[in-house]
Amino acid sequence: MCGALRLADAGKKAVLMGWVNRRRDLGQIIFVDLRDRTGVAQVVFSAELSATVHEKAEQLRNEFVIAALGTVKKRDADTINPNIPTGEVELVVDELRILNVSKQPPFLPSDTMLANEEMRLKYRYIDLRRDAMQFNIALRHKVAIAIRDYLSSQGFFEIETPFMTRSTPEGARDYLVPSRVQPGSFYALPQSPQLFKQILMISGFDKYFQIVRCFRDEDLRADRQPEFTQIDLEMSYPQPERVWETVEGFLAAAFKAAGHEIKINFPRMDYDDAMRQYGIDKPDLRLPALTDVRDCFTSEELQTLAINQDLPVLAIRTPKVGELSRKERDDIKPLFVSKGGARVFEDFKRIENKHPEAAAKIREKVRANATFEIHQKTAGDQDDLIVLVVGSAQSSADKDAHPASKRKVTPAEMAIYASAGLLRVALAQKYADRHGIFKKTGNPAQDYRFLWVTNFPMFEYDEADKRWMAAHHPFTSPHEEDMDKLETDPAMVRALAYDVVLNGTELGSGSIRIHRQDIQSRIFHALGMTDEESKSRFGFFLEALEYGTPPHGGIALGLDRIVMILAGAESLREVIPFPKTAAAKDLMMEAPTPVADAQLRDLGIGIVTKK
Repeated sequence: MCGALRLADAGKKAVLMGWVNRRRDLGQIIFVDLRDRTGVAQVVFSAELSATVHEKAEQLRNEFVIAALGTVKKRDADTINPNIPTGEVELVVDELRILNVSKQPPFLPSDTMLANEEMRLKYRYIDLRRDAMQFNIALRHKVAIAIRDYLSSQGFFEIETPFMTRSTPEGARDYLVPSRVQPGSFYALPQSPQLFKQILMISGFDKYFQIVRCFRDEDLRADRQPEFTQIDLEMSYPQPERVWETVEGFLAAAFKAAGHEIKINFPRMDYDDAMRQYGIDKPDLRLPALTDVRDCFTSEELQTLAINQDLPVLAIRTPKVGELSRKERDDIKPLFVSKGGARVFEDFKRIENKHPEAAAKIREKVRANATFEIHQKTAGDQDDLIVLVVGSAQSSADKDAHPASKRKVTPAEMAIYASAGLLRVALAQKYADRHGIFKKTGNPAQDYRFLWVTNFPMFEYDEADKRWMAAHHPFTSPHEEDMDKLETDPAMVRALAYDVVLNGTELGSGSIRIHRQDIQSRIFHALGMTDEESKSRFGFFLEALEYGTPPHGGIALGLDRIVMILAGAESLREVIPFPKTAAAKDLMMEAPTPVADAQLRDLGIGIVTKK
């Protein structure tokens, strides 16, 4: 392989095959950098040694595919290239075979300036030749192998589940596949293997996993694709801790395969605590927590500032930002997304000038709230950016305004926490280059902070439909002590659900499942399903639960997201060989496309144009 040549190979005969990465014609000598997926080697064509071979080499252009046969030679001291592993040697060519020619590509794999993404996706086969993409795909392979090896060593069976199944919508739209032999009926591509893996537990395969493709017809963004890969697993008889131990084990193996050591026994945090401390259910622990500083103000000061005295007053501290200009302070306002009447005080200097005692108390309180050592060292410094998120005097703090108000965090409070949580992350991203805590993912010195978020709400209220929806999915088990609230007080029901989070990114979600048919039926009823609807959609599964189903639970993590973080990429498209665009198009294959009328007739399908 091109990247394998070393000084120890000097004097040996060798054959290298690959693409012409670069060509330098110096007249009597032609140098070619030959590239394959292992690296680059310099090959030399000398007119003095072979005029025929040299003449043939004059035909070479970028991306020609060639085979070069010759002798490995140590380079002269002044021509050694210390920037590549093969830089001490070169191949002096005796025979050249041009295996294929190439048109001039729209961009070159060796280009230092990237083509625009649309061009890269249209010519993906060229883009995938780039070093960065070769690295990302190799990294994906290493991570997947490490996960497979670990789970296999723990007694898990990798079992494939069907891609063509029945439609059981779980939130996102299904991709549907029409059946030719059953006219008018459709298969669905699975959003997850959820029911199949639960049925595998009923079948006696007590430890299952699969690195599996899943499909969701939903709007895309940087961390979403219509088809994606997840690490799916299920276990019989687990407490949540057993699932967490397994996940931590294979994540440690995956990160080690990528050259990173991580500490297991991830910290755990209750959902309500995550919302109160970070304003989000996937906290980035590299950043300081939110601090409620309402008690730092007097009632008169709160009234003067038109701040609701019955709602939290949250301080966001972004360390080591330094002095901001007026324009930079003004730039904070567009970052703020108000949830339910929350508003922002972006200019803390004004509070320090008008209410110095309150400002001093705030700085002292955020210092005391610094959880991690790295935060404690800087907490309260004048270089810290402090921004306040508050409820306006006009916003309602009525605890009975909504059915969900019986949760520990009321809807009015949640609006303040959620607004502050979004701004906290936005500020860190905006000022990432001005302090050393919020580091870019993929940095070799990356501070990986994992977290388990637990005890999610079982249900969430849908204002549009005026009904309760499953917050996770309808097969998640409630806490046993909350069972009596299913029909009477669904807002207070906690789920045995958990998410694993890394630096503000949700890597995966899981839960202990319902294993009793009577409880599963109660959950369907709580979600507003009639007996007939439950039987129509999930009758096969309800029946399976009646045949001795063991307790079971599991989780699914996004492989694409894990590799994206390890590669330091900004988008999933950088770690998926053949991704779709944000409009769910494959630019290279030009898919999706219309199909022939004959195909539609075979399927009994007619196309109706939307008006």
